[in-house]
Formats: sequence, structure tokens, C-alpha cells
Amino acid sequence: MAGFRIGRGRDNNRPPQQPPQQQPYGRQPPPYGRQPYPPAGPPPPQQQWPQPGAGGHGEPEYFDPYGQQPPQQPPYGHGGPGPGYTNDNPGHTQVFAFGEDPYGQGATYQAGGAPPAPAGPRLPWKELLRGIVTRPGQTFLQMRDHAVWGPALTVTFLYGLLAVFGLDDARQDVINATLSKAVPIVLSAGAAFVICGLLLGAVTHTLARQLGGDGAWQPTVGLSMLVMSLSDAPRLLFAVFLGGDNGVVQVLGWATWVAAGALFTSLISKSHDLPWPKALGASAIQLIALLSIIKLGTL
Repeated sequence: MAGFRIGRGRDNNRPPQQPPQQQPYGRQPPPYGRQPYPPAGPPPPQQQWPQPGAGGHGEPEYFDPYGQQPPQQPPYGHGGPGPGYTNDNPGHTQVFAFGEDPYGQGATYQAGGAPPAPAGPRLPWKELLRGIVTRPGQTFLQMRDHAVWGPALTVTFLYGLLAVFGLDDARQDVINATLSKAVPIVLSAGAAFVICGLLLGAVTHTLARQLGGDGAWQPTVGLSMLVMSLSDAPRLLFAVFLGGDNGVVQVLGWATWVAAGALFTSLISKSHDLPWPKALGASAIQLIALLSIIKLGTL
């Protein structure tokens, strides 16, 4: 009976049973009671379904055909996700706002190597004129963002009125003319010097911008008019009484022209954040014009 229970004595002539052949690698049969493994190779294309996303905000999720959904991210204010959770897990998408910098570098480089200098308060006209003569660098830096049309137009116009008497030929014409004719000549000279200062200042500003400057045109033009008038004031005062052919006047003319070059260089350098060689190059046309129009006729 024992042999019958264990199957002995029956079908003893049956050939021995072959062991089950092993499946190729990657195709092992699953253990009993488990779902079969997905076939080897690339996964099937994922389909996007309009299911509510993490936190119930309606973000799209990707359908997982095998039911292996990763842990969902809790809503805002209900604690962080579990350990090991990342936004790159399958079945989740990471939302980026339009224009967001994923590297966290929000600052953008702007043109202009040097940062803009802090603008100081506007100087009254007396301190402005005194500062151009005594402390030009600090004055130009402080007034680089302030228009100075009032002092510039007034000083340049007065300078033009006196410039007529500093030129020998023009002074003789004014002295020999009657009062009714002399007044229009003097007023026309004042207006002509104002227009000349505006044009030369605009040219200097344009050249400074082409060389990489970043200054505003109103302060540059106004300050250049003041520099043109104030730098030639010593020569003009002596020329009114001594004449333009006097030796002292000629020496003062060259000295004040060199001083004007230094003031123009400082002005463009402070107002446009330029090194002094470029600042001097931007002022070159105005310096040559001043030498030709104002001083060359008297030297």
C-alpha cells in the first residue's frame, strides 16, 4: 500500500521526466500568483490623459499602463513629498513658468562696463560755475544727470557779447558804427555763439556715444557750453582792453585752450564713463573748432 501511495509499482517503464527548459534571459516566467512581466524592449508609447495632477490643480499626468504610479506630491501646505521623490519620476511633469530661468540666474548683463555713477543733487548756478573752475571732476560727476540749460545759455550768450570786442576787426566795426547798428551786431554775435556752442556740444556728445559712452545729451551739451565759455574768459578779458594782437593775450589764448582740452576730457570721462584717451578723442572736433573760430584769428 505504501508503494501504491507514492506511485511505485505503476508505470515504472515510463521514461524519466525531462526538467523544464529555462527561458531565455529576460523572459523568465513569473512566480505563481503574480502578473506576467512586461515584454522586453522599449516600453509602449505613453498616452497623455487629462487626469487631475498633483495637488488637484489640473496639471496633465502620464498614464501608466502597468499601474505603477509614483507617490503623488501633496498639495501646498500639507507637507513635503516622501523621501526619494523627485519631479523627474515617471508619470509626473515639472511645470515651468514662461521665461523662468531654470539655473536661477535672474540677473541679465547690461551694456556698459562701469556702473552708472550716483547722481548728486543739482548744484545752484553759482556753485556750478565755481565748481567747474575749482573742482571740475567732482562737479561733472555730480551734474551728469542734470540739465543746465539756464546757466549754459546765459553764460554763453554773455560770452558772445564780449567776444566781439576781443576780435580786432569786429571791435573796430562795432566802435565805428552807430549805436543803432552796433547793438544788432553785438546781439547777433551773442546768438551766434549760443548756436555754435549747441552744435559743437551735440557733435561732442555724438562722438562720445559712438566711442561707447552712456551719458545723456542734455547735461553733456550744456556743460560743454559752460566749459567753452569759462575756459576762454581770462583771454577774453585781457583782449577787450589790450587787443587780440597783444603778446600776453596770445600766451593766455594758448594756455586757456590747453585748459579747455583738460576740462573737456574730464567732462566726457565723468559724464560718459570713458577713459581719458576716448574722452579726449570725442572732444577733438570741438577743440579744433574753438581754436579756429575764437583764438586763431587773434594769435
